[in-house]
Amino acid sequence: MSQPSVVVLDYGSGNVHSAAKALEAAGARVQLTADRKAVLAADGLLVPGVGSYSAVMAALNSAGGGDLIDQRLAGSKPVLGICVGMQVLFDRGVERGTETEGLGQWPGVVTELDAPILPHMGWNTVATPDDSILFAGIQRERFYFVHSYAASRWTLETTKPFPEPRLTWAEHGAPFLAAVENGPLSATQFHPEKSGEPGIRLLSNWITSL
Repeated sequence: MSQPSVVVLDYGSGNVHSAAKALEAAGARVQLTADRKAVLAADGLLVPGVGSYSAVMAALNSAGGGDLIDQRLAGSKPVLGICVGMQVLFDRGVERGTETEGLGQWPGVVTELDAPILPHMGWNTVATPDDSILFAGIQRERFYFVHSYAASRWTLETTKPFPEPRLTWAEHGAPFLAAVENGPLSATQFHPEKSGEPGIRLLSNWITSL
């Protein structure tokens, strides 16, 4: 069988090279690009994100990233967001009093973690649903987080025939969403590419699902 093709959206956010290497280790054929045709043709699209919510959104908007993600999802083509690449999928983010409009794929707001120590940096366990595709075989593993903001509530209402999203939670001071699996759109607040073998296995699970 041929390797699934994955584009890492190269729109000016960091960690693109480490994400690409992790995807290759997980079994994908990887291309770093923001080229429209390549993004829409790939089996999977990975959207990284490092830095502030507003900076990531500005870079995404400049590259037409929101439209590319919309078009892929309209065709049920898989998209995976990582870290701030997950956060911008929500309606908006609030950082230091500044509110920024997000991509609006999911309702909700990203806010500062309610925790005594920030940022949340290091390895943490996660609470996964039994039927998770991303976490199949790695439910008891730890993953690497580096963030001060997250979505702490899930408010999307689904009705049949649409399946319920698979939600994974973690805790740092208070619970927050560590991952979401919602049809073709998935995301992780932690960094699989920095999470060693468990992170590679998670990416492999995603690639296999493509």
